[in-house]
Amino acid sequence: MRTALLTLFLLSLLPAAAQNRGVIDTSQSPHARQRSVDMDAVRWTRGFWAERVDLVNRTALPALWQVMQDSGNSANFVNFKIAAGLEKGQFHGNNWSDGDVYKTLESMALVYLHTKDPKLDQTMDEAIAVIAKAQTPEGYIGTHTQLTDRKRWGELRYHELYNFGHLITAACIHQRVTGKDNFLKVARKAADYLYTVFKPRPPELAHFCFNPSQIMSLAELYRLTRDPKYLDLAGIFVDMRGSRPGGTDQNQQRVPLRKETEAVGHAVTGPYLWAGATDVYAETGEQALLDALERLWKDVVERKMYVNGGIAALHQGVSIRRDPVHEAFGRAYELPHRTAYNETCANIAHAMWSWRMLGVTGDAKYGDVVELVFYNTLLSAWGLDGKTYCYTNPLRRYGKEDPLLSNDSWERWPSTTTPGAPNCYCCPPNVARPVAG
Repeated sequence: MRTALLTLFLLSLLPAAAQNRGVIDTSQSPHARQRSVDMDAVRWTRGFWAERVDLVNRTALPALWQVMQDSGNSANFVNFKIAAGLEKGQFHGNNWSDGDVYKTLESMALVYLHTKDPKLDQTMDEAIAVIAKAQTPEGYIGTHTQLTDRKRWGELRYHELYNFGHLITAACIHQRVTGKDNFLKVARKAADYLYTVFKPRPPELAHFCFNPSQIMSLAELYRLTRDPKYLDLAGIFVDMRGSRPGGTDQNQQRVPLRKETEAVGHAVTGPYLWAGATDVYAETGEQALLDALERLWKDVVERKMYVNGGIAALHQGVSIRRDPVHEAFGRAYELPHRTAYNETCANIAHAMWSWRMLGVTGDAKYGDVVELVFYNTLLSAWGLDGKTYCYTNPLRRYGKEDPLLSNDSWERWPSTTTPGAPNCYCCPPNVARPVAG
């Protein structure tokens, strides 16, 4: 992987005009030290990672999409068909399940980049048409509220912005790969709706949302369309964190990002927030943001990261400010092996943030962490068969007499309907997309 990183660095010296189709497109970002390259500028042709990419293409992606046709799986495409009026039924899944479907479509687009399979292109078009039909006229989409009596923006943990974020990200990738705008139209309609809701900064929505994937996605939508309101909105979401009393450390809402001194709380929402803020810095160059991000990254890597690159020491616990937290960072050097949570999505989010930090600083230490995660805590969650996964990644087990904790499992599982599997399907598509990309 070091060879690939060196190749990407050398390619980053190419003229920016030749680079506008990156997974993360920093080809025109004024404060990026290293520029992104087109997604098809570098390809694994043989060896370890070529085999893993091929495993996604041949096995992982078809299995993901097949599982998502099962209404019993916690993330499923059937909810969209019901919301679109194409099938009858009730919502089944988690509040964040829509986002997991979007991640699968993102993976599909990345696989299509390699294969140019017309059947895959058709599958994406058909899925996008259903999603567009499920979207409301003003741009809202969320099957877990549209198909239930839940009120929009009624609860922090509805994960609406998480779902919107993965929708927009998937649409940006789809457009860059295919050149089509059918998914992008859905994404822009959704982002324009978010702008009308959050631009006024309503105080009752100050703590939204729980998992801020929308910040990264809005920055990417800005890079694709050059519409400044999307970057403006991404900055607003960064500014909202910790902006009013009543926030907690669980999702980094107690202290404003620019003032935070320690990594606290949920170990997915934190890196998602910090990755999004890094994207905002790449466009604005605000030094206070970069100072905070470097401070937090150092705290994570030097005091709260396992030897294999995993983060999230705690299933349940309390933060340094005595807030209840779960799936979270522990205190400094609190890194138990047997009860380590190390959620797969957290580890991948850590790599996503570190990759962005590499881009804005040019410091190789950030690339070292990406490599550490990819070779260890990403692969530990993914079976050699290409279609089974782990949600948590503890470092030690004592056998069957050792009790399982939340979302632990004795073996990898293909879907949430598998006996012993956790009721959450966020990790499988999150494994597929970075490997495919």
